[in-house]
This record gives sequence, structure tokens and C-alpha cells, in this order.
Amino acid sequence: MIGRLSGVLAYRAQDHVLIDVRGVGYLVYCSERTMAGLPGAGEAVSLYTDLVVREDLMQLFGFPSLMEKEWHRLLMSVQGVGAKASLAILGALGPDGVGRAIALGDWTSVKAAKGIGPKIAQRIVLDLKDKAPSVMAMGGEVTRPATDPDTDSDAVIDVKTAGSATPISPSAQADALSALGNLGYGPSEAAAAVAEAAGATPDADTQTLIRAALKLLAPAQ
Repeated sequence: MIGRLSGVLAYRAQDHVLIDVRGVGYLVYCSERTMAGLPGAGEAVSLYTDLVVREDLMQLFGFPSLMEKEWHRLLMSVQGVGAKASLAILGALGPDGVGRAIALGDWTSVKAAKGIGPKIAQRIVLDLKDKAPSVMAMGGEVTRPATDPDTDSDAVIDVKTAGSATPISPSAQADALSALGNLGYGPSEAAAAVAEAAGATPDADTQTLIRAALKLLAPAQ
């Protein structure tokens, strides 16, 4: 299994790139959102990857974070959702948006992705609702992939944080989910409350997010 690639971006196409790793070129397919964050040809790049093997085809799919990679794997576990549909959803919503949509049961947001009909969108929300909290809890630690031994460490670009001055830190959503779990709330209701609170105040710190989620949960107490 190929889990990550670090090398030089040899060329870009519409939906995939060629990454040169020590003289070996790997074709990696990415969502529109990921493609937009990648550097130009000749620059260093690092992506987490998922290898999909079929009877007549082997394809690599690339992601800027482990959370996005996990969402891709979960989306593809839903009947009727292939790699192309998964990338369309991730490209339209991003990993945080996918988590919020599923936690809130917001299938209309999922349906907004290109090629996703209402039945598939509803099935995704239904099938993955109980799995959303664990993936959301991964999300905010953005781990910079280790650099290739033959690549200058200053040159390797973490696509998730490229162009951002925000320091890498643990996710407020993950911490809030953990806190609500410790308070006795179930994973699904905690995830829904945190997702709704995060959507309303995307820049909230952990304590603010917990308070906002508790207010949402209060009527159910």
C-alpha cells in the first residue's frame, strides 16, 4: 500500500498530477480543491495517498491531510459512491464541510457536489452518521508529512497549509467532541452540535465551541 508520496511535481493535468519520486513517476488523482492548492510544475510536493485496486485498473488518489483521506475511504464504502463521486464531494465541501453535513444530516449540501443525486446524498448521510465523530476528531491536527530524504525540507509544501500564516494546532472541534463525550453525550449528538456550532462560528476556540454546543444540546437535556 502506498500511503504517502513526497517528491517533485512533474506536471499537472485537469484532475491529476505526476509526482516524480527519485526518478519514478506516480500519477495521482485529486479533487478540484486539492488541485487548486498544489504548486506548479517543478516544485516539491507531498500528498497522502490511497491506492484503489480493481480487476483492470490501479489508481492513486491524493489528499493534503489524513482526515480527507479517511473521508475518501468512508465515502467510497457507501453503495453507489465511487472514487470520482468521492472526489467531487470533497472538492465541493472539503473535509470539514463533509463532516458537518453528515453530522447535521444535511444531505442537500452533499447533493450540491457534481454528479451526486438526492438518493445517494441521503444514503451517504445515513450510512456515515455514526462514523462522522471519529473522523471529525482527526481533523484538526494538521500533520506536516515527513520530507523525502533526498528533498530539501524547506521546499516540501504541505498543501493544506500552503499560503496560510495560521500556526498548526490541535482542532477545536476535536477537543470539543472529546469534552462533550466526557460529559456523557453520545457521539452522534455531540458531533451534530459541534458541527452546527463550528458552522456558525468557524474561528471559535475550544471553550467557545464547547459552550455553543452545550447551548444547542440544552433543550434535549
